[in-house]
Amino acid sequence: MRISDLLAIGELRLRLLTGDPATEFTGVHITDLPEPGRYLSGGELVLTGMMWRTSPDDAARFVAALAEAGVAALGAGQAWLGHVPDDLVAACAAAGLTLVEVPTEVSFRTLAELVVPRLSGDARDALGRHRRLLTAVAEGAALPELFALTAAELGVTGAVVSATGRVIVGSAEDPVRLARAYLTASRLPCRVGEHTIFGVGRGHRAAGWLLACDGDLLDRPDIGYELAACVAVEHSRMEEGRRVERRLAEQLVTAALAEAGPAELDARLRTCGLDAAEPYAIVNATVLTAGRPGDPDAATLGGQTMEELLAREVVAAVWTDGAVALVPLRGSTASGVAEQLSAGVEVLSALPGTRVCVGLSGALTGAVAVKGGVEEAGHARRLAEVRGGGVVTSDEIYTHALLLATTPGDVRRSFADRLLGPLLDYDGRHQSELVRTLGTFLDCAGSWNACAERMHVHVNTVRYRIKRVEELTGRDLSTMTDRVDFFLALRAG
Repeated sequence: MRISDLLAIGELRLRLLTGDPATEFTGVHITDLPEPGRYLSGGELVLTGMMWRTSPDDAARFVAALAEAGVAALGAGQAWLGHVPDDLVAACAAAGLTLVEVPTEVSFRTLAELVVPRLSGDARDALGRHRRLLTAVAEGAALPELFALTAAELGVTGAVVSATGRVIVGSAEDPVRLARAYLTASRLPCRVGEHTIFGVGRGHRAAGWLLACDGDLLDRPDIGYELAACVAVEHSRMEEGRRVERRLAEQLVTAALAEAGPAELDARLRTCGLDAAEPYAIVNATVLTAGRPGDPDAATLGGQTMEELLAREVVAAVWTDGAVALVPLRGSTASGVAEQLSAGVEVLSALPGTRVCVGLSGALTGAVAVKGGVEEAGHARRLAEVRGGGVVTSDEIYTHALLLATTPGDVRRSFADRLLGPLLDYDGRHQSELVRTLGTFLDCAGSWNACAERMHVHVNTVRYRIKRVEELTGRDLSTMTDRVDFFLALRAG
């Protein structure tokens, strides 16, 4: 029940002195003890006749005890003092405690007798909703039915949206905007335009769902919390149903990497819902976080996020080197899957301190191709990690980028420092542009004129700078070997 509901009972003639009328309370407690904290459990409306007050200093001590106990609001009666003193109003305002004046002619007993049945009615309503929800679950109702049922019971409309911007149930005009707001919100619930956003469950936001309720529910968050809890229950039930599928996918990957026979692999492929002649692609994903307490490991979170990126149409097996999923290419292509993944990863990039790294193989057929696809997708994902996140396809890994991605970071840095160090030092001392000129010269395939035109300098300036590069490094840029070394060093650094 809210204080505003109490103020609306005309026969009580209560008056709000300070605080928020939308404050909710769960019970009523009457006391005149100067420090009643140990008898309070939090959330109550405390009624007091102020017999504890002997001086203005007593108010701050009394209110502090209520605030520490988590009391929702205070009702102060006029019978003892004839008024509510200013020091009590000031203490409540400073503590953020809602204060209501109770007139002399209204007894606390009368007030409690009016309030308690209404609180019981709220509890009965909630219990009735829970019973109807449990009945629907027992009868096999799916998430759309449960969401519609609970939303109608609570009198709200809205949608459930994944962190990747996909509408799961309900209706939302701009789900990507809602997802970005959910990912960047410092706390939930929060307002976004005409919506109030709540989190669903307690998982990591990268793989999470949000509830977007139409309208402003910040003054009545219990409605949003109840609907979000309903969605979370169904989400957990769906997760339980996917465990067997994930285990089958894990067994297929294990058998493929162990080079099991074709017959066994074909059988395991069929248990995963794929025909041996059906084209598919393999995805490998990790999600690297800031390492906050409670965060899942990179592979586990990668699997959860991958399933959301792929609209939960596939399951991901958590592997020692990232999470792996087989994606049927039914009416699609590997490039189409890459576009779908990239769109979701772009939304998730809004989440601070989190990098989603995804690798995608080319189109494959037959179970014997699983091993090569897993390795291919793994190489692509490692390249994505080197790049700081994103989606990398197999088309991109058959270049020097794969060699750099699979080379230990300290080796790459040492190679780049050894070759480019003299040039970086020279540029730092003379404010010159030897490194930039070198990179442009190589990008122009060693053309003096093209390099000069791109840098907007005279061709003789380019010749002088390249000669200086050769002098400082002892290399010869007329040879292909030294050009390749510089090219790799620039990209390794």
